[in-house]
Amino acid sequence: MCTQPPLMGAGLVLLLACSPSPGGLTESPLAADIQPAAPIELRFGVYTADKASDMVRQFRPVLDELEKSMTAGLGERVRIRMEIAVDYERGRDDLLSGRVDFARFGPASFVLARGENPHLKLLAMEHKKGERVFWGVVCVPTDSSVQSLGELRGRRFAFGDSTSTIGRYLAQQALFENGVYASDLGSWSYLGRHDMVGTAVAAGDFDAGALKEATFRKLVDKGLRLRELARFPNVTKPWVARADMPSEIAEALKQALLDMQDPIALEALGKSGFLEAEAADYEPIQLAMEASQSFFKSSK
Repeated sequence: MCTQPPLMGAGLVLLLACSPSPGGLTESPLAADIQPAAPIELRFGVYTADKASDMVRQFRPVLDELEKSMTAGLGERVRIRMEIAVDYERGRDDLLSGRVDFARFGPASFVLARGENPHLKLLAMEHKKGERVFWGVVCVPTDSSVQSLGELRGRRFAFGDSTSTIGRYLAQQALFENGVYASDLGSWSYLGRHDMVGTAVAAGDFDAGALKEATFRKLVDKGLRLRELARFPNVTKPWVARADMPSEIAEALKQALLDMQDPIALEALGKSGFLEAEAADYEPIQLAMEASQSFFKSSK
């Protein structure tokens, strides 16, 4: 009888055994037990800034590309499952609690999450043609007589989520910098998703609202009668891993993001790629969040 060590390769283990034959001892396979290595399972989290079906179309091609790139980089099969949180708060909690392994946040959500756990791993930030800025829009119905932010006194205003960078913090900062405070508005509400803001304004339920430019353009292309009243810049969105993600996995994920060039994935995301990022890149958003509190002071 003889034995032979397992042969390892390509994620498989091949076991060989030896047996006697009438002509003497010869090696022959008695059992071939092919066992695929278990894949590395990762969970990606995102919250519903738009409809869930739109979120899947936007992110699944990116995740498919990350699976391929990480599998090649680590030499082990990687599988990524997508988890869509019902709102911004749940999305942050999913990462902080470890229900997801990495996530794409808005800048304000990253600032809030990092305030709870400063050890979160900032992987990369999105860019569009090398720019680290994208835009928020205050919109009004096409036939509105309002021509400036200052003319919104006494009007009904729709914000997005209560922790949205564009939908709340930057919009409130823009309003008070133009002399409009919460007490000056006829009424205001947080509606949640960006598309809900635009739809409500187009329907006449609100006189104005704040949403990201990409969603505004999408709604206009669908025929909603909306007009841009004002715009303001925002820092592009960060991709963040949980604090205790193993370093090897985190580095492979970061590199896969930075190396991404697949045109289908990037077109679905609406970006040109990813850049190195530091927490300092989001300090302007933290300052804007603090400054937005002035919106709630009385203008009297």
